[in-house]
Amino acid sequence: MPLRRSALYVPGDKPRALEKARALNADLLILDLEDAVAPEYKVAAREQVREALRQGFPRDREVLVRLNALSTLWGDDDLQMLLGAAPHGIVLPKAEDPAEVRSLNLGIPLWLTIETPRGVLRLEELAAVRGVAGLVMGTSDLVRELRARHTPGREGLLFALSKTVTCARAFGLTVLDGVYLDFRDQEGFARACAQGRDLGFDGKTVIHPGQLETVNRVFAPSAGEVQRAREVLSAWQDARAEGKSVAVYAGQLIEQLHVSEAQEVLRLAAEVAARGVHERDSSEQF
Repeated sequence: MPLRRSALYVPGDKPRALEKARALNADLLILDLEDAVAPEYKVAAREQVREALRQGFPRDREVLVRLNALSTLWGDDDLQMLLGAAPHGIVLPKAEDPAEVRSLNLGIPLWLTIETPRGVLRLEELAAVRGVAGLVMGTSDLVRELRARHTPGREGLLFALSKTVTCARAFGLTVLDGVYLDFRDQEGFARACAQGRDLGFDGKTVIHPGQLETVNRVFAPSAGEVQRAREVLSAWQDARAEGKSVAVYAGQLIEQLHVSEAQEVLRLAAEVAARGVHERDSSEQF
């Protein structure tokens, strides 16, 4: 899978934000026609996103567009525009109907936002639909619909978060954690990133450029993890050269599954190093 540590929502009705996004160090951009755009600006946002896609983005930047739900006044026109503009993917909000998702298998990878109780309950059906490329947590809406509360440990969301990761892994999809709304709270944001990483998410959606440095760092292997991976592979290779089926490293048995984990760490580290582009200061606001 390509590197997808960070996915930045970019308001579709703000030309300056669309322009700035080209130079920001986000692995993914999600040009937003839905929640970030007020009703009176929906039509203008659609045209601005169309023009931004026509102008193009850097080759190493994956660009998705979140359309309005098809049940809204704007959804069908959004979809028609996107079929002509051909972004890297279409993000469907409030995905909960497998039949609707199947109807959108139109040749552009589809990403499903899981942000309702019905969406969580039907995750297996949704993830199995042909053409689906990824799952995106919509944690803000889901907290509201569950009548849960926003807590530092996200206790009310743990079932939904884990189920979404499990379904993504079962069907070979990318899975992104939800946003952290207080973009000034870098410490809390770092903890939320670490929790998402530990739960198995590939990356996290963000709402502000100032969050990019933290999310990219947390979802990348640390120097210590890279070193350990190299040493595990070295121990394994030495053991195999001696005709052994297992190795010992730091007092622990090393089997093939540990080798696969180490190889994945080194693959991710290589992807991060290859990205290695120094972008403009990401602390600025849109």
